[in-house]
Amino acid sequence: METATTLTGLLQSVAKSFPSRRAISLAGKFDITHSHLHELVESAADHLIASGIKPNDVVALTFANTVEYVILFLAVIRIRATAAPLNAAYTAEEFEFYLSDSESKLLLTPLEGNKPAQEAASKLKIPLGSASLTKTEEETKLTISLNHPDSGLKSDSGNSVAKLINEPSDVALFLHTSGTTSRPKGVPLTQHNLVSSVKNIQSVYRFTESDSTVIVLPLFHVHGLIAGLLSSLGAGAAVALPAAGRFSASTFWKDMIQYNATWYTAVPTIHQIILDRHQNNPEPEYPKLRFIRSCSASLAPVILSRLEESFGAPVLEAYAMTEASHLMSSNPLPQDGAHKAGSVGKPVGQEMAILDESGRVLEAAVNGEVCIRGENVTKGYKNNEAANTAAFLFGWFHTGDIGFFDSDGYLHLVGRIKELINRGGEKISPIEVDAVLLTHPDIAQAVAFGVPDEKYGEEIHCAIIPREGSKIDAEEVLTFCKKNLTAFKVPKKVFLTDSLPKTATGKILRRLVAEHFISKA
Repeated sequence: METATTLTGLLQSVAKSFPSRRAISLAGKFDITHSHLHELVESAADHLIASGIKPNDVVALTFANTVEYVILFLAVIRIRATAAPLNAAYTAEEFEFYLSDSESKLLLTPLEGNKPAQEAASKLKIPLGSASLTKTEEETKLTISLNHPDSGLKSDSGNSVAKLINEPSDVALFLHTSGTTSRPKGVPLTQHNLVSSVKNIQSVYRFTESDSTVIVLPLFHVHGLIAGLLSSLGAGAAVALPAAGRFSASTFWKDMIQYNATWYTAVPTIHQIILDRHQNNPEPEYPKLRFIRSCSASLAPVILSRLEESFGAPVLEAYAMTEASHLMSSNPLPQDGAHKAGSVGKPVGQEMAILDESGRVLEAAVNGEVCIRGENVTKGYKNNEAANTAAFLFGWFHTGDIGFFDSDGYLHLVGRIKELINRGGEKISPIEVDAVLLTHPDIAQAVAFGVPDEKYGEEIHCAIIPREGSKIDAEEVLTFCKKNLTAFKVPKKVFLTDSLPKTATGKILRRLVAEHFISKA
């Protein structure tokens, strides 16, 4: 394969090199090969051109994890337009913000539609389209219907996708940051950003066409979309989508075994659900995996070792963000080096440095801000000069995370700059407190967070979800913390709860947890 400079180009060469290999399956229902996927994408692309979508137009898509979505996403970027995937669970207000902020020209939904999304689109006068896949013995066909012929999109039947050439600089994907501190910022990612990231991911995990995975994360965010789906497709490998359209603990291993999975990637919350199920309801056998990957939030060392013991595969923790088209650093496969619990590994395919506030590069074992440079990094936030000036100081992209390199060059994260708890001048890493709490056998999930305090400026509290059937109380949690943490890191208050506020990607945002429990208190 010649080196592709666009994601679309990479996928086209895969369709030629591995035409008859399985690309995507709807679990238990049907399979689509790489060459067939290519045909479906080209045909959907022609439909979109005929409906009047032009290069650089933004097309919003709101779907569960379905084959329709994968085809449409790839068709949108094929015609040099920009895909803006949105969480189908948003409220009408949220849809309105994201649709208007992205300046979407068309909203695509499943056949059954999405009321809040359609409400927002009609308010903004954005035309709607829907798509459904029909499978007969003879063929698989994607039917796209656009129900606004007078929408201001000028139909264009003269052009065909064959005439369009994708450029590395085309903006292919538009997402918003999860906004841990402020209003979400729009992140444009180009074809070149995406193909660079996919190549980084493929190299560190050594993907080949014989790999296979089950997608457990939503495809409207970079973790599932780029690390799960696109990196697999770009290697000629295969993915299976759960029949439910999202992660289902009860079908996960059945699907993994049926599709000969060699790996999977998830967030810690999902790893914990998989572990809990293994403890209470183990499978008769587990597939032999090359590795298990964890990313998007800190994986406590105790969870990592439980996963390795339970499933007999190395657990590789990685570090990523939307602005880097996902991957920044990862622990290596065993054949390439040690993987360390509590570390997110080494930079992959990009430069990484720890800087102080004046932009000076710090030596090993010294905390500073993690900064990156590379082909996978966005050129800047959309229409947000202030954010761009701050983010690209000193010629580096600033992640907003505090961390340090150990003497082996492995990165250790201490926390988001804005989430570090400053208790009377002592800086506390909430990640460290979480990790200690999770070593208690009766604690299923734990989150430490800062709350305003008159005496210390900030005080530390925590919320925990007890394991099923455990009788643990706040007092026992505090006693445990006092044994295992320096005095100033011990939470002042413990909230016991049965659920924690999470984002759609399963990230627990400390800010949301803090707001939730402060309002309760």
